[in-house]
Amino acid sequence: MRTPTTARRLVAEGLGTALLIAIVVGSGIRAERLAAGDTALALLCNALATGAGLVALLVSLGPVSGGHFNPVVSLSNLVQGNLSPRDAFGYVLVQLCGALAGVMAAHAMFGMPLLALSMQARTGPPMWWSEFLATFGLIGLGLATSRTRPGLVPFVVAGYITAGYWFTSSTSFANPALTVACALTDTFTGIRPMDVPMFILAQIGGAMNATLLFQWLCPAPAPAQSNPRAQGWQGTTEPTSAD
Repeated sequence: MRTPTTARRLVAEGLGTALLIAIVVGSGIRAERLAAGDTALALLCNALATGAGLVALLVSLGPVSGGHFNPVVSLSNLVQGNLSPRDAFGYVLVQLCGALAGVMAAHAMFGMPLLALSMQARTGPPMWWSEFLATFGLIGLGLATSRTRPGLVPFVVAGYITAGYWFTSSTSFANPALTVACALTDTFTGIRPMDVPMFILAQIGGAMNATLLFQWLCPAPAPAQSNPRAQGWQGTTEPTSAD
């Protein structure tokens, strides 16, 4: 496909992020209501819905914008030189706007106030380390896969996030836009606003360490052919396509 215009890429990023947040928050609300107090069952339902939704979003919108839906993915591409500072700023801005729209959409579907500050505490070194590790794995495995088997990126990313719900104590937010959105929902997926800054710092730390390590571990096969106007996990729009 032809390289999408900047406007199309930004709309795809904003829309994709909004739908991702609606999936995470909405499935959390539904799961909590149906699980009758069984937290493990609610978490399983939330994780499966998120993983399935993430595959769908990456396969469908990835070829348009690169399928970041996450500020640290855009930051990683900026550090790699695959994304200009102007485009990175635009991506992060629409991701944050999309996150806000997504949480409001989820609340509207369940007849709740559009925004509500969360009261759920998620703090302390184990949680921060969980977010560091979750984001490290997300960025590192996504980058490595994009350079070896790019068509599998949607499934690797979604699979890792689904697993992260279970192997981390923080339930693997691994996304600053999602973290901000979850501070605005007093539901199953919520996080207190005061806990957000440390989560985001841990996520950025994990992303930057993964970017540096995996760039060395899995060097790009042909860096001279990279296109700075395209914005995938490896600097092109193709890696997130399953075709």
